[in-house]
Amino acid sequence: MNLRTLTIASCNLYNLNLPGLRMYTDSNGWTEAEYQRKIRWTAQQLLALDADLIGLQELWHEDALAAVLVAAGLESEYDTVLPPNTRGQRIVCAALVRKGLLVGQPDWISDFPPNFLLSSAGDDPQSPQIGVNISGFSRPVLHLNIQPRSPGPQVQVFVCHFKSKGPTKVYREAWYRANTAIYSKHATSLGSALSTIRRTAEAAALRFWLTEQLKANDTPAIVLGDLNDGQHSNTTNILTEQPQYLMGESMGGGDVALYTAQTLQQFRDTRDVYYTHVHQNVRESLDHILVSQEFYDHSKKRIWLFDGLQLNNDHLNTEDHKADGSTDHGVIRASFKYKPYKK
Repeated sequence: MNLRTLTIASCNLYNLNLPGLRMYTDSNGWTEAEYQRKIRWTAQQLLALDADLIGLQELWHEDALAAVLVAAGLESEYDTVLPPNTRGQRIVCAALVRKGLLVGQPDWISDFPPNFLLSSAGDDPQSPQIGVNISGFSRPVLHLNIQPRSPGPQVQVFVCHFKSKGPTKVYREAWYRANTAIYSKHATSLGSALSTIRRTAEAAALRFWLTEQLKANDTPAIVLGDLNDGQHSNTTNILTEQPQYLMGESMGGGDVALYTAQTLQQFRDTRDVYYTHVHQNVRESLDHILVSQEFYDHSKKRIWLFDGLQLNNDHLNTEDHKADGSTDHGVIRASFKYKPYKK
């Protein structure tokens, strides 16, 4: 395959499962009518996206995704990438890859790297010791390879779904139940802190893994998905390593850096209206497409030139996503033209 344009998308499916199956604490799951609305709405999104690579989050059941593809008439257009036994018992990261692009076998990264540590005695005598004991991702990261052009380098792709901002439910913990009088009034703040720590650890662990893979070898990479944090958040900065975005005729690029499609689009817009999630009337960008220097306009290692970002978020104007079958996240799509840097 020799694509002239590579299109990449990300969509949180908002618990796509078969009707009647339990999800979290909801023992009844979707009704048949709600399920059919989700299938129709999601199928329309896939048709509108027309993307070569679509990263998916919050998929429960493989048959539900198959039903979406049939409804869209796209079952022969994509390779479906999902873990074995995706039968409605857990949520997973998955992907749809245009036929002919997928190379090798995908894998799901559950454990943090073996040498990854978050431990410190403190930067100075006033800083207490800190240690974070987390061994793996809340949602395993999907890792796959595509080859948009042949000959040409393979592109490593990582589909992510990091820990949400929602407070961890500490009322289930033994230490909480042992002293409810003290901890009940602090449940929200403590739960939020735990969620932030977990999400930060996930970002740092994936960055550790990425650096090991990308350092000094010109490997193109794409990281996409529901990162559950904003464009300039600490967790996103950990993932990207905060590269400098060059202007004018300047050329450079960072060896292991990642560049956000949101920022690339902002340099071309006169107004920023990018948001992918609404909570308590606060609009945030939680869903991202991050790309290595091989996709960055001002990189001397550029292979693909950024050609724009599209965002569908009109459905976020309503909170009742059961009514129309929509998701509670915006759907994003970035496009890149094949245009290697000429020295």
